[in-house]
Amino acid sequence: MANGEPGGLRPDTGRAEAFSDGVLAIVITLLVLNLRVPVTEPGDLREGLLDQWPAYVAYVASFGNVAVVWLNHRAAFARLRRSSRGLQWANLFVLFTTVLLPFPTAVVSRALQDENLTDQRTAVVLYALANILLSVSWAMFFQYLMRHPEISAEEVETPFFRGERLRSLVGVVLYAVGALIGYLVEPLLALAFFVALPIFYGVTSTGLYSLRRVTRRFGR
Repeated sequence: MANGEPGGLRPDTGRAEAFSDGVLAIVITLLVLNLRVPVTEPGDLREGLLDQWPAYVAYVASFGNVAVVWLNHRAAFARLRRSSRGLQWANLFVLFTTVLLPFPTAVVSRALQDENLTDQRTAVVLYALANILLSVSWAMFFQYLMRHPEISAEEVETPFFRGERLRSLVGVVLYAVGALIGYLVEPLLALAFFVALPIFYGVTSTGLYSLRRVTRRFGR
């Protein structure tokens, strides 16, 4: 075949990685556009900036999510020797869900600056749902890699992809918990929870075994 090999295999993954990096760069740019100069009276700039603190926190949470996506993407593709049409679609679904993040980030940052509790709860649930969808896309991505070991490098162990799929499914549960916290308890508490989650995923971005290494290091 002129464009690849039988079964939809492609000789490398470079185009998918380059395209994904470009998309993620755009997402980060869109996130920072939510940080605006406040409209204030002369002498009130400090108060105006402080009043926008939910926008800063939401930016940190979403930037952390995009950073984790990039780390996950880098760790996964470093273990692949070929691409395939199925992998390309799985990768596009991950990007599709990641590109959604600026919208709920803007909604939650705006709602938390207002005093309407109903809107705050709705915004927090929307943010959680977007991240649940992102976690589902990763679970599907790693499920595909588990079912198609022929595109992985020979030295890659199947348990790595199994562990990554589990890590993604844990994300579905944790963001659902965050939605419940925000809706039933306190939206601001859910926002703090959302900031903390990317830390866990950042530490384990090269696999769950990296968490065990960190635990052993601090346990000495």
